[in-house]
Amino acid sequence: MIHYIIRRFLYALPLLMGINILTFVLFFIVNSPDDMARMQLGQKHVTEQSINNWKQQHGYDLPLLWNAEAPDQEKITRTIFYQKSVGLFLFRFGVSDSGRNIGADIRERMWPSLALALPTLCVGLIVDISFALLMVLFRGTYMERTGIVICVILMSISSLFYIIGGQFLIAKLVKIVPISGYDDGLAAIKFLILPVLIGVFSGIGSGARWYRTVFLEEVEKDYVRTARAKGLTETQALFRHVLPNAMIPILTGVVVILPLLFMGSLIMESFFSIPGLGSYTIDAINSQDFAIVRAMVFLGSVLYVFGLLLTDISYTLLDPRVRLS
Repeated sequence: MIHYIIRRFLYALPLLMGINILTFVLFFIVNSPDDMARMQLGQKHVTEQSINNWKQQHGYDLPLLWNAEAPDQEKITRTIFYQKSVGLFLFRFGVSDSGRNIGADIRERMWPSLALALPTLCVGLIVDISFALLMVLFRGTYMERTGIVICVILMSISSLFYIIGGQFLIAKLVKIVPISGYDDGLAAIKFLILPVLIGVFSGIGSGARWYRTVFLEEVEKDYVRTARAKGLTETQALFRHVLPNAMIPILTGVVVILPLLFMGSLIMESFFSIPGLGSYTIDAINSQDFAIVRAMVFLGSVLYVFGLLLTDISYTLLDPRVRLS
């Protein structure tokens, strides 16, 4: 198993290198430092001197890949690629275009994002899987058909409707929880209840339908029929055999959500004024702070690749045959 994990980890390294190079091309070649300066200065007729001053202040006046005028090894180190992209591999995010320490901001803002995303993910999984198992248990009856109709209706409604409707009904009319905001420590719970509930409720439709499809595929297999023939009830067959064997496709769906644990929900954090990484990214896009956007793009890619690695490891625990692949 150790060799399998090492092999998967080595597969991830060239992928991250490719992502870093692609990010560099998008931010510094397709969108040149001159273009960034013009957008940041926000003027229609920006002088060349103003552009050069802005690039010098933010370290964008260096050559892209090779500094022919620098001595020895500084020909490589005194370049935009080395100073702005290579450091990302060591999680040295540098300073934003507005002068803030990006690494410090990420360490501070990751906790509100985790506080929102982790309970939403865990509670959402339990609710979605339970609802899907209930539909499979009563498959072919009116209860399953009713459940499918409910899922389709929930999927057809925009997430913005859930957010605005939840804020109006629960926070403004009933006044059970605050409509938005955040606080430190345990005081943050009252601000997180509503976004967590909305996040779980808005995901029931798509999540339950997906898990129902997975469970129905397993229910029709021979080993489930054999279990029923040996005297197991339908409920016992679902929980003892169907659910464990359906964990691999479930893990595949969960890995897509893993980066959100750290990156946060862009829409949810913005509407509820939660100071997480999602709102941090939105604010950087609005202010055209390219250093923050570049760092968040790379961090999201790293988290996604790390999630894939965790999924591969989980596969080996659930199905030892994967180790031979």
